[in-house]
Amino acid sequence: MSKLLQRVVPGVALVAAGSAAGVYFERHLKAPEEQITTIVDAIGNTPLLEIKSLSNLTGCRILAKAEFMNPSGSVKDRAAKFLIEDAEASGQLQPGGIVVEATGGNTGVGLAIVAAAKGYRTIFTMPDKTSAEKIDLMKVLGAEVHVQPGVGMADPQHFYNLAKRIVASDPLCFGPDQFENIANSRAHYVGTGPEIWRQTAGHVTGFVVASGTGGTIGGVSKFLKEKNSAIQVWHIDPIEGGASSDYVNTKQSQVGPDGFEYIPKRDGSTVAEGIGLARVTPNFKTGLIDRGIFGTNAEIIQMVYYLLRHEGSTFIYILI
Repeated sequence: MSKLLQRVVPGVALVAAGSAAGVYFERHLKAPEEQITTIVDAIGNTPLLEIKSLSNLTGCRILAKAEFMNPSGSVKDRAAKFLIEDAEASGQLQPGGIVVEATGGNTGVGLAIVAAAKGYRTIFTMPDKTSAEKIDLMKVLGAEVHVQPGVGMADPQHFYNLAKRIVASDPLCFGPDQFENIANSRAHYVGTGPEIWRQTAGHVTGFVVASGTGGTIGGVSKFLKEKNSAIQVWHIDPIEGGASSDYVNTKQSQVGPDGFEYIPKRDGSTVAEGIGLARVTPNFKTGLIDRGIFGTNAEIIQMVYYLLRHEGSTFIYILI
């Protein structure tokens, strides 16, 4: 338990990242009240949940953003809504259009919900390590799903490259491209970040989160730092296979033959799905991040069960 307490804040941040967008420290809470008319309107404005046992142990009030309260149970609903509505506004997505995305799961589910509500078809490509439950859910929501082998990005069969080919093959297709499209991070700059600031009455002092595309940390950190440059923003990675925290600390990367910017990846694989990307995306680059830290697979699992026992922590269920 002593080791757990020494690393309690990083552990919570990594556990919460998939569904509870990050961990925040504050003094005051205020929940907004807004009218909801469609399922798309139900995205965002999630509450902050105090993790009381950890707040008591650390002497610092720790809050998790309850992103499980979005329609699909994930923070990715925010990006999905913004990517589609940004494309509608620019004319890239027309009535009768098809949304095509390379996704490991959560963004696909969010896009499927938003697209269905707005009358668009969806086609998703994904790696073969994607959970069967997520694949089945996307199919139930009407998506056409292509599961690709786990090959390198230079391979034409990589799920990202297949999505690009599908988009190029039909003028009705629109590819949101959550990795490269900074509308992803803007969703958090205009939504998640301001919510945190408002809900904490401006008293937030720290923000800790993991990343995949970099959209959440990019947009939230930029907004919070513009409000108060003293706010500390930490990025957490799984030490088994993570890379982005190394980039935060060293700024070392290299451009690959495909033109993407890569970070040397650590050996191993993590139980935390959808984080630890070895690419420096435009969304990640929008972030204002002070420090990169790491947690282990063992710490992730230990913290999950700690929270279940002491908090009844529904906000982590989506990650398990």
